[in-house]
Amino acid sequence: MSQHEKPVSLAARVGERLLARKLLLATAESCTGGWVSQAITAIAGSSAWFDCGFITYSNEAKRKLLDVPAGLLEIDGPGAVSEETVLAMTAGAVANSRARVAVAVSGIAGPDGGSPEKPVGTVWIAWQWEQRRLARKFQFSGDRTAVREASVLAALEGLLALLD
Repeated sequence: MSQHEKPVSLAARVGERLLARKLLLATAESCTGGWVSQAITAIAGSSAWFDCGFITYSNEAKRKLLDVPAGLLEIDGPGAVSEETVLAMTAGAVANSRARVAVAVSGIAGPDGGSPEKPVGTVWIAWQWEQRRLARKFQFSGDRTAVREASVLAALEGLLALLD
């Protein structure tokens, strides 16, 4: 299996679960830059269960497109890579789409940008399906591509668990 088949095969399983429940999905991505959405849209017919993807790489985009409160993103707030922010991102993705299910990813893929509190490879992912809201912090290793791919896989695996 090539490195791109696994995300697509996971996305196909997510799609089957969404279709069975007649649900639509929205994504809100930062460090993955649309890779979760790309895995989903690689599947023919995904428009039956995928509504839209928000690529909100900048803090300004997170505020404008997903209604993430500015206080979360300010210097004295928890920051873009935090539980609070990814939960706000999923809420914003649902509020600004037709979807009832959302996944959000925000992290530090590297090679720069890390800090002692949030080293390179720190990624927060959140999932939401109506009242079920869950966020989890991951610490991935490897280069930028490895961190981003691990984030995509974790996002899709979390969706499978959410929809189980």
